[in-house]
Amino acid sequence: MTSTESTLSSAAAGGGAGDRRRWFALAIVMTAAFMDLVDVTIVNIAIPSIQRDAGASFSQIQWITAGYALAFAAGLITGGRLGDIHGRKRLFLIGIGGFTLASALCGFAANPEMLVASRILQGAMAALMVPQVLSIVHATFPAHERGKVFGLFGAIVGLGAVSGPLLGALLTEWNLFGLEWRPIFLINLPVGVGAFLLGRRFITESRAPRALRLDLVGVALVTLGLLMLLYPLTRGRELGWPLWGYASMTGALVVFAVLVAYERHKTRRDGSPLVELSLFRVKSFAAGIAVQTVFGVSLGIFFLVWTLYMQVGLGWSALRAGLTGVPFSLAVSTAAGMSVQKLVPRFGRKVLQAGALVMAVGVLLYIWESDRYGLAIASWQMALPLVVMGAGMGLIVAPLTDAVLSDVPQEHSGSASGLINTVQQMGNALGLGLVSVVFFGRIADRLAPAQTGPAFVHAFQYALGWVAAVLGVIFLLMFALPKRPAQHMEGAADTAAEPAGEPEPVLVP
Repeated sequence: MTSTESTLSSAAAGGGAGDRRRWFALAIVMTAAFMDLVDVTIVNIAIPSIQRDAGASFSQIQWITAGYALAFAAGLITGGRLGDIHGRKRLFLIGIGGFTLASALCGFAANPEMLVASRILQGAMAALMVPQVLSIVHATFPAHERGKVFGLFGAIVGLGAVSGPLLGALLTEWNLFGLEWRPIFLINLPVGVGAFLLGRRFITESRAPRALRLDLVGVALVTLGLLMLLYPLTRGRELGWPLWGYASMTGALVVFAVLVAYERHKTRRDGSPLVELSLFRVKSFAAGIAVQTVFGVSLGIFFLVWTLYMQVGLGWSALRAGLTGVPFSLAVSTAAGMSVQKLVPRFGRKVLQAGALVMAVGVLLYIWESDRYGLAIASWQMALPLVVMGAGMGLIVAPLTDAVLSDVPQEHSGSASGLINTVQQMGNALGLGLVSVVFFGRIADRLAPAQTGPAFVHAFQYALGWVAAVLGVIFLLMFALPKRPAQHMEGAADTAAEPAGEPEPVLVP
């Protein structure tokens, strides 16, 4: 899920097989990863409460989620490189300390503007913290133990997907101390402080002996291009789609073209670009990057409009909305396990394509049920489309990275892994920006109370139509993936983005 695979070579095994401290270190970094996963899903369920209590506009609501995703995406590769250079333990502690501070600022935000700024800071700190998680695992555990460790990591991911919406719903519903939505951020404080203090004691420092240099110009160009694209999408409807918005989005394409030219120059000059452009000559990788980006767009659209549909359109409580999503989360976890262990080894690429089609069927079924039952729809009636959607998503998310990396040269597999995760986050941010067009664009600026429900139901159905179309595009893009992905995820995770023959990571006492 991060760029961390780009930071280590396969033989690192710090701490020794008999060192029990490494299991404490594992628990600490897994807790941080869980906190990040939960924080993404916990916010969505509380958005209507934030809108009511803080008086946030629709564009500010979008930036509460999109700002985090954008900062996280822009900083992932940089965070991993900083860990290589300055030490992974050090960057992990800085990241988790900053993430905890940003959570406090979110929890005590005096207005929507402060909340948006704090969420952007939180995403930037997550970009420092999260890339170090698997790096520390690699540097701490010998190769023969990593299978068990990654199994635990998969369980943490599944648990985060299930518990985030529920925890957010409970904290919002309970209204602890009259704080409304604020506890969804403040709950990070004791967890973050504890992980910071224990991390200082139990995590062993490590760094790459000859890490690649930071490409700050590349980072700046990526961030600028995304802002020029996303800001007009998010604010355009509210501002009446001004001419400067279209100029900004067009200019973003120019910035990305400059980025490509600069990265080529950086490759020739010192061999340390932010983006390894040679990877795009690999057909399966280029197609996989497109799939990851577009898939991120579909998820960014769906999860935000789904929350608004249930809580604003249907008038459901946060707890009811959270419980309604449980079948979806369970279906994702179950299908993901089956996909990797049983289906992909036998059927290869067809499993991922089936996942796209199954998820699209679930979306269309959801549209049909929403139209049939209208405002009277019940949670149990949503269970079937949500299970179908979740099963389709599970078939995709687990084996996709392996499929994308199958034909990538071994010396670049770590770098490629980081890029995959980065573009998925960027796609998610783009999807959140597009919500302004495909959802809010169907809702009138001023609605009478009696008009709100029907308007949101109609907008939800329209947005889901776009999600179904995007899934169709994903299905077609998957034809460029290899028919039978090589089963080398462990090797990919163990491979550094450094040249072949690079010395092993240095463990620092």
